[in-house]
Amino acid sequence: MKIRLIFLFCLVISIVSAQQESKLAQEYYSTGEYEKAATLYAKLYDKNGGNDYYFNRYIESLMNLDRYAESEKAIKKQIKAKPKQVQLYVTYGSLFERQFKDDQAKAQYEKAIKKLPADRYATIKLANAFISRTKYEYATKAYEQGAMLLKDKNVFAYNLGDLYRRKGNIPLMIENYLSSLVDNPSRVNSLKTLFQRSLSDEEQYDELKAQLYDRIQTNEEMVEFPELLTWVFIQQKDYRNAFRQVRALDKRLDENGGRIYKLAQIAANAKDYEAAIEAFDYIVQEKGPESSYYIEAKRESLTCKRKKIVEGFAYTEADLRVLEQQYEAFLEEFGSSKVTASIVSELAELEAFYLNDLDKAISILSEMIEYPGIDNRIKANGKLNLADFYLMQGEIWEATLLYSQVDKEFKDDILGHEARYRNAKLSYFAGDFQWAQAQFDVLKASTSKLIANDAIDRSVFIMDNLGLDTVLTSMTLYSEAELLVFQNRYEEAFQKMDTIRRDFADHSLIDDIYYTSAKIYSKQRDYVKAAEMYQKIIDNHVEEIRADNALFELAELYENPEQLNDIAKAQALYEKLFLEFSASTYAVEARKRYRKLRGDDI
Repeated sequence: MKIRLIFLFCLVISIVSAQQESKLAQEYYSTGEYEKAATLYAKLYDKNGGNDYYFNRYIESLMNLDRYAESEKAIKKQIKAKPKQVQLYVTYGSLFERQFKDDQAKAQYEKAIKKLPADRYATIKLANAFISRTKYEYATKAYEQGAMLLKDKNVFAYNLGDLYRRKGNIPLMIENYLSSLVDNPSRVNSLKTLFQRSLSDEEQYDELKAQLYDRIQTNEEMVEFPELLTWVFIQQKDYRNAFRQVRALDKRLDENGGRIYKLAQIAANAKDYEAAIEAFDYIVQEKGPESSYYIEAKRESLTCKRKKIVEGFAYTEADLRVLEQQYEAFLEEFGSSKVTASIVSELAELEAFYLNDLDKAISILSEMIEYPGIDNRIKANGKLNLADFYLMQGEIWEATLLYSQVDKEFKDDILGHEARYRNAKLSYFAGDFQWAQAQFDVLKASTSKLIANDAIDRSVFIMDNLGLDTVLTSMTLYSEAELLVFQNRYEEAFQKMDTIRRDFADHSLIDDIYYTSAKIYSKQRDYVKAAEMYQKIIDNHVEEIRADNALFELAELYENPEQLNDIAKAQALYEKLFLEFSASTYAVEARKRYRKLRGDDI
């Protein structure tokens, strides 16, 4: 036992000593003290059974000292002692290369490949020796020779893919990466990451698609190739073609629609509602109620249909009525309960904001918030919308009561902040400006960036205008006009604002009147008139607080192909915004959109 302990103690001392010597040798090498490094590495090599790392460092140190004859002698001795370590010929070749003997160096590199045994580990070591010296062509030859000797064309496909990536040969990189998938299908996700980093334009993605189509034809049993092709279509935002691929996989593998559901969600988030609806409806029609995705697919399809219409800028009342019927059919099939509460909320919004049936919207939501077991957050959002609808009807007390309930229940939550913001805005509509401003000031610290920015905007607006009219006539008229806009009573709102412009022609509210008018015209889809209002702010009120808002929203109108569709004007406005209004909350987003319109790769 005692002898054993002494042996272990000596072993530990030896290991620690070797580590210290190795660290010291590295330090000498790093600081250019190659004489000392060579001595230590030679010693470490002898003590550690011929460690390749120490040998290579020993040779490098000698070469850095221009001791070429000594280096050559050591290399030859090593080759004789270990003839199967063909990477030594690479070391020998690099010695010749250091002496500008390129033909002799090339001969050694070729000899390394010629003498390569049919051994996977030896192939990798040889290729790595070439790669460490940036000899990618020879590394490629090493892998190709190794694959031939092992009679397995895919064994080094992944390594070759890496080499072709370094060399910038995209077609061969793709070919080899795809070949590597045949032997190791689990690599598919890592390949997605590699392709995402390596492919920089549509032409390169098209090359990947072309090779994938060929693979799908010749490797019908592998699902990874159509999966990758689907991924490529998603990268290109071509959700229709992505759907064709996942639909084929769903049928082939007899799945329950899960793959299609995920794609539909991606398309919906990207606002390609047509593709999302097609995918969701496929699950509903082809999988039926037996699918676990049936009700969710039907729900999401309905939501996408609503977004497609109301975000489409060109809908008719007939479109809205068809959508209303689809919502009602959904609720007839699944019933009105906590499970369908979100759909009920969407129907209420449709009735209130687009079909102007406030009574029906209020009735629907009043029932919904009483559903047994309803999720608290869905209920709270229902209360906020119900309060808005009461406010649109002029029921101030009912509205503030509901806002306050949500504020109390979700005090430190974003929902609570939203309720407090809406309640403060209600007080502003009612002319209680000082109390409203105090609430907006508190909400500047909201964790919701949107609420915080809106609160800052409201607070600054009240501060700028409150002291300009001691009797508050103009402010009261303007807040009343804003309430009328909220209630969709646009003509009455215009009349209020016309009164301000007539009686308070030099008031600082004039730019706000133009801004609110632009918002009304946008809601009425009169985008030319909206643009005129924004332009008046930019031309005549550039020092006022609405100037950056006007620039951004006018740029959006020009950017949108379904509104004013003038990319050059949009780009110029975004540029003006981030250059001349660099402190604006819109500046960062304006710069991003400018670069995107310019064609930058963001």
